[in-house]
Amino acid sequence: MLALAAVAVVALVALVSAAGIGGGGGPDIASQAGAPSPQDELDYAPERQAAFEESAIAGLSHVVYANAPGGAQATAERVARFRDQIEAATAGTDRDPNLVEALVYLESAGRPEVIAGRDPELASGLTQIVASTGISLLDMRIDLDRSRKLTVQARRALRRGDTAEVEKLLAERARVDERFDVDKALAATVDYLETSQQRFGAEDLAVVSYHMGIGNLENVIAGFTGSEGRAEDLVAAEDLSYAELYFDSSLVEHPQAWELLAAFGDESSEYYWKLLASEEIMRLHREDPAQLRELERLHAEKATAEEVFHPRGETESFADPGELENAWRDADIVPLPQGEELGYVLDPGMGELAPAVDAEPGLYRGLRPETLETLFLIAAWVRELNGGGALTVTSTVRDREYQGALGKQNSEATTEYSLHTTGWSFDVLREYESDSQAGSFQFVLDRLQALGIIDYAVEPSAIHVTVADRPQPPS
Repeated sequence: MLALAAVAVVALVALVSAAGIGGGGGPDIASQAGAPSPQDELDYAPERQAAFEESAIAGLSHVVYANAPGGAQATAERVARFRDQIEAATAGTDRDPNLVEALVYLESAGRPEVIAGRDPELASGLTQIVASTGISLLDMRIDLDRSRKLTVQARRALRRGDTAEVEKLLAERARVDERFDVDKALAATVDYLETSQQRFGAEDLAVVSYHMGIGNLENVIAGFTGSEGRAEDLVAAEDLSYAELYFDSSLVEHPQAWELLAAFGDESSEYYWKLLASEEIMRLHREDPAQLRELERLHAEKATAEEVFHPRGETESFADPGELENAWRDADIVPLPQGEELGYVLDPGMGELAPAVDAEPGLYRGLRPETLETLFLIAAWVRELNGGGALTVTSTVRDREYQGALGKQNSEATTEYSLHTTGWSFDVLREYESDSQAGSFQFVLDRLQALGIIDYAVEPSAIHVTVADRPQPPS
């Protein structure tokens, strides 16, 4: 993989004074310090498995918080109601009740009547079992025709406000469709995980298969190892973990496995990390509810985890051009070098509203050194994967006065608090030189997000990227 050579960042900071405040992008460090070069800092290594898993939990937890019906706390409270039944279902097995509890959080958010759509043929119940899987693999009693009729009748009764009739109909449905019976759904889920454990010989892979499917995961393992044979034998021979399957597959390393993982439209490749994030939410619910409330609040502030990275009130935000000039002088903000050899170019319109706040455009063409390091990494990595080309950076640091002026004329910009006013964010134009460049960029964004180094939001015209404080690879 790629990482910015450390010497480049050191040289960049040292050369800020030579560039001047907002000095039109500063010196071309590509020739002075060397362009970003291939390194192995982000490569997966078995001895760093725990660190990679922790990074993935942090990097992919935002969607778990954001999608929780009623919020993470409310969802955790619903799920916690089933803890005794979960422990009963896992008793006498090797299944971890915390992981099964997390599965309930992620699959149904603790709602035993939920269906993934309108038809009970789809994933249904507390653990979201598909009818065909329940019948053919788990030997569950599922009278699908009767379940469908009772579901329609219950919806009609609900519209009439007849709650007693709704409860009666749902109780009957749970008798004819065991996926809606909490105890039987949990027992079936444990059975599935037990079967999958025997098939793969590893708990993490057993859990991954719950969403991905046993056959699909077997194909990924075969693609990764380049071998045929029983999945259990391949896993044992390679001592495979899901962390290795995921982080050691890419567009260039084990590409067949990555193509399979990337092709799943239901986010199966990220399921395990989101499950572990759900497990952490349930732990906080039991042990540190105040921290859970705070994380829920921070995740709700933006469409990404950017305020988890940089909480408002704890992060320096530049109020006006004067404060931003001081940040340049202190090298808290440094200029963006220019040149396609770095993998990016600057939009000529960057900073165009500077006259509205009595400032120079160059003041708005800089980033914090750590953010610039990550921009280098992204641009160079995309360039290498794509075999050339350059992304277009459209926006970097701002101050709050500039942000207010921008928000008045650009519907994509907020007049409220923006991470752009901290120097931790930049935007990249959503116009690419080729499909290959777009695909390469998407891969790099997703990989760095999974490593907890960035989070990003897709806006109508740009990708908004926020870099974590002191970003670094797992160690």
